[in-house]
Amino acid sequence: MRKTIKFNPLAVGIMLACGASLSYADNKALEEVTVTAQKREQSLQEVPVAVTAFGEDALIENGVADLTDVQKLSPNTTLQVSRGTNSTLTAYIRGIGQQDPLWGFEPGVGIYVDDIYVARPQGAVMDVFDVERIEVLRGPQGTLYGKNTIGGAVKYVTKKMTGDTEFRIRGGVGSYNQRDLVLSGQVGLGSKVAVGAAVASYQRDGFGENIITGADNYNKDVTSARVSMEITPNDDWFIRLAADTTKDDSNARFGHLMFTNPYGGEQPLDNVFDHRSNMPSDNSVESSGASVTAEWKVSDSVTLKSITATRTGETTTNIDFDSSPRPDFDVPAFYDDEQFTQEFQLNWSSDRANLVSGIYYYDGTASGGFDAVLGIYSILSPALPLGLTQNVSGSVDTESLAAYANFDYAITDDFSVILGGRYTRDEKSADVFKANYFGLYSPMFADHYDGTPAFEQPIGILTDYTNSDSWGQFSPKVAANYQINDDTMVYGSFSSGFKSGGFDMRGDASVTPETVNGYDPETADTFEVGIKTQLFEDRVRLNFAAFSTDYEDMQVTVQDFSQSTGGFASSVINAGEAEIRGFEVELMASLTDRLTSNLVLGYTDGDYLEVLAKVPGANPGEFVEVDLADAWDNLQYSPATTGLYQMSYNMDVAGGELVVNGSVSYRDGIQIYAAPSLLDEGSVTLLDAGVTYFSGDGNWQVSLQGKNLKDEEYRNAGYDSAALVTGYYGAPRTVALTGSYNF
Repeated sequence: MRKTIKFNPLAVGIMLACGASLSYADNKALEEVTVTAQKREQSLQEVPVAVTAFGEDALIENGVADLTDVQKLSPNTTLQVSRGTNSTLTAYIRGIGQQDPLWGFEPGVGIYVDDIYVARPQGAVMDVFDVERIEVLRGPQGTLYGKNTIGGAVKYVTKKMTGDTEFRIRGGVGSYNQRDLVLSGQVGLGSKVAVGAAVASYQRDGFGENIITGADNYNKDVTSARVSMEITPNDDWFIRLAADTTKDDSNARFGHLMFTNPYGGEQPLDNVFDHRSNMPSDNSVESSGASVTAEWKVSDSVTLKSITATRTGETTTNIDFDSSPRPDFDVPAFYDDEQFTQEFQLNWSSDRANLVSGIYYYDGTASGGFDAVLGIYSILSPALPLGLTQNVSGSVDTESLAAYANFDYAITDDFSVILGGRYTRDEKSADVFKANYFGLYSPMFADHYDGTPAFEQPIGILTDYTNSDSWGQFSPKVAANYQINDDTMVYGSFSSGFKSGGFDMRGDASVTPETVNGYDPETADTFEVGIKTQLFEDRVRLNFAAFSTDYEDMQVTVQDFSQSTGGFASSVINAGEAEIRGFEVELMASLTDRLTSNLVLGYTDGDYLEVLAKVPGANPGEFVEVDLADAWDNLQYSPATTGLYQMSYNMDVAGGELVVNGSVSYRDGIQIYAAPSLLDEGSVTLLDAGVTYFSGDGNWQVSLQGKNLKDEEYRNAGYDSAALVTGYYGAPRTVALTGSYNF
């Protein structure tokens, strides 16, 4: 079904009002923005890529506390907390991403910290501290950034040290007993070495609670630390050694029972953040890493760079699909991830040409397990009155090697072309196990269900295999840009990317035997045209991009409750094909020397062309192939329209600068899963406002920020399984006072 473009009338009216305000004579020019979207420093307006960037001051003024707050500031972008923990990320850009954080599954949006790829969504909701810039790149970035960037990439860039002796304290208090503290500092050891460190604590009570135990729900208990050393032996060398660790001990997040539980009769609670789960609130997400970056300026035109990094992550959590005081559908789970990456870059530049090239190596292991404790099975199958527990466990080893080059050549002073390509070779090996156990207990987490008989031998092994596969993929890019004048550039590009294939850790070989063969990569080919212009003596910045994406071999997860196996029969198949079209507008205007407006508008129209899946037929054991494209209709986590309008006013106060801003953001309705469900949410409009003061000497600042001031209730995730529907919700109204002081 084709969709029609829907505009937020408020955003359209504001756009017209902004255009009508450009006659002010006392405007000031907008500041230049520097990005590294093409792995070299460039002005935002010179990069023929759809990219949005936020520096430190902009992040403070917008109250950006963690990566998810960037969502409203970038068009056609979804960055939000996933379901069970505070630090697991769900990321979508232009209709492409990955909502399932199961180990072994690959994301569709790449997350990078200082050009180091973060392979898993656990721990990817990073709190913003000691940051220089955040960049959001939209569209496939397969040439420069590699696999799993078919939707786009998000770059988290930390500050380089100055070598001066500095100490900074930052704190915050706010709603729900928010208590934040960040301590950071650096010291120069002579003129060639600088050492820095930062430690942060983020605490907040829950938005709700377990009404039986009183345990907080949606609380926050996160500690982070980072240490680094930067060495500059001479003007030609730069070396950085860095290490970081984050520990999230926030309670496991439990969902809101949206409808009456058909197995126990529990009714939905009034507060969507409350629950009555029987599961423990214990939860832990740990993530740590270390890296060595070395950069050698061989000559004025050649630079060599090496980035060596390792990361580990471990998650233990509890997921209650039924949110009831019984084990109707309880899932204790753990994840364990390790990765090692090595990248060598060679960058060359001349008066008319720039080359960014390199070799990239990745070696990682993702493993985990969970037990689905199914009390509902005793109701569905009276022959097993004690119910059933289904164990799923396994691991995936991935080894990837890639070579890439991106060549930018100015044919004339005004006309340039880009030719790029990346070849990637992926190898994966997997061990997958799935079995049923008689009784309500957890083989991996038995202490959660004391008093229930523990039958330790499986009554049926559903999946037990070891297999491996490999894939090779070439991702090209062709682009051209023309500088109409000093202020306006137009560009067009074709870019391609792919998301790696793999093996379904939930695959049920007893129902779908082909699951042991795994699934292949999916690809996205995007045509994009755009314009970047600065008007009225740099007082107005207008960036526009329109795109069309062919999304093929989509990895579609089909999951149904199986009466024959007593659990969920999952299969991931390359069954889908979609066409995605859209556009993005970013308009910033200096209306006067003190008043600035910012308009962000995104539109995405995604249509499934084909979704082939096998479903149970009329006879036992029979499966028939059907096309679900018409029934599925919308893409996951991809609202048709996203928009933000913001006004910011600055004034001189007490020798410093006071910045007052207010914004209204709009997101169209979202579909949570590939297929429509009761979880799907309608449109939501959020109102935010803040005031920030920067001291004249630059040593301190204080900011008061209010988010969701209308206290809108909106759902952004959930589970819909076996007639049990539980939803997860965005944060309610919050107000926070933060500040920092530099010694």
